[in-house]
Amino acid sequence: METKKPDGPQTVVRPLSESEPVKKWPKWVWFVPFLFTLKLPHLNRYQWRLLGLVGFASLFNRYDLAILQMALPQIQTSLGITTTHLNNNIAIIQAGALPAFLLMLAADRVGRRRLLIITIVGYTVMTGLTAFSTSVAMFVATQFFSRMFVTAEMLLSAVVIAEEFPPDARGRGVGALAAMAATGFGLAALFFAFVDVMPFGWRTLYFIGFVPLVILSSLRRNLPETAQFQKQQAARAQKNLDQEEPFMANLQPMIDLVRAYPGRFWGISLLVFIYTFATEVAFFYDPTYLQDAHGWQPWQISMLTIVGGFLALFGNTLAGNVGDLMGRKRATILFLVCMPIFISVFYNAAGWFLPVIWAIMLFAMMGINVSVDTMSTELYPTSYRSTAAGARAIVAALGAALSQVVHGLIFGFVGSQWTAVSIMSIFIFLTPFIVARLPETSGRSLDETAPER
Repeated sequence: METKKPDGPQTVVRPLSESEPVKKWPKWVWFVPFLFTLKLPHLNRYQWRLLGLVGFASLFNRYDLAILQMALPQIQTSLGITTTHLNNNIAIIQAGALPAFLLMLAADRVGRRRLLIITIVGYTVMTGLTAFSTSVAMFVATQFFSRMFVTAEMLLSAVVIAEEFPPDARGRGVGALAAMAATGFGLAALFFAFVDVMPFGWRTLYFIGFVPLVILSSLRRNLPETAQFQKQQAARAQKNLDQEEPFMANLQPMIDLVRAYPGRFWGISLLVFIYTFATEVAFFYDPTYLQDAHGWQPWQISMLTIVGGFLALFGNTLAGNVGDLMGRKRATILFLVCMPIFISVFYNAAGWFLPVIWAIMLFAMMGINVSVDTMSTELYPTSYRSTAAGARAIVAALGAALSQVVHGLIFGFVGSQWTAVSIMSIFIFLTPFIVARLPETSGRSLDETAPER
């Protein structure tokens, strides 16, 4: 159905090719993008089913992450983890994100479908086995490997959605995936409210993690390899690239990642590192801040988390829409500029305004995550798109680790954890300059934004 073009100044979105008509949007679209939240992308039956299957699996990987944060006091008491050793054990678990890079490298060689199934089985089994931990070492080991599979599954799911969705719906697809995944936090908070009356306490929460196994048969039947990967593999076979130096062929995605598009690689890496470094402590200490500085009770934290899970259904989808309509760069810069302001206000607010600004801060985080994840998958060719996502996970893990260290140093100088968080958020203002130098990817085919080199 054709619509009448508005009068006055217009913003042009780059067409897929010169032969196609140019889409034009009025400027007011950029200021009220929420009007388009309910606009559904034109997807076929397979794409809707893919989103449902991958989204359900992603929901439970976020559920696993949330349990550790919420039930940490109960776990610490049950396993006898001393406060002295607590931080070291948590650091080891978080380091599980680092070997996820190897799984993403494998996904560029053996396929997205196979590795996605492996990661779902991996994190499901490891989450469930955590319930049977009889020692600190067993708990840390199962959670380390769970974190590895969880990280790879989250990254690979976004790659699959980006490769299978049409160009004008990629942002909404990744946003919808993030929305479904984020409800895992709400689900964990709902169960956590009954942790004291559940049989076996926190162990039951982890045992529930076996649930995703029920969708594996459906994934094996209904999840084909992505068309982009099949096309790339056909090109390799035609050139006989896998017949020479098989060992080097396995490492080729990693080599190409740095060599073919060095500007994009270092730009995205710097963006992710600075952003994670500046925000890790802000989103790690918010429950502690509400309890210690404002006297919130645990049930209030659970209620806020549940509400946040439901907000994510709206916020992530809206964030994806903003990127598809405004352009990926505009959306990313908008959210990045707002984020340090929201963090500083939250960590200096009080009363009824606290949950309001927390929700706004949460939405800004959703916008950044969805925009950066989508743009990052679009900036690299199919032959090493998964490897690039794995490298991004390593950079994020390093930024998160450094964030905790620097936060402690700043706290020693200023005497306030919350002031230290606000100071660190200032570094986010550096990131829009990085985004401005990256190419626009919204509305363009993957072969156009990142041709093979």
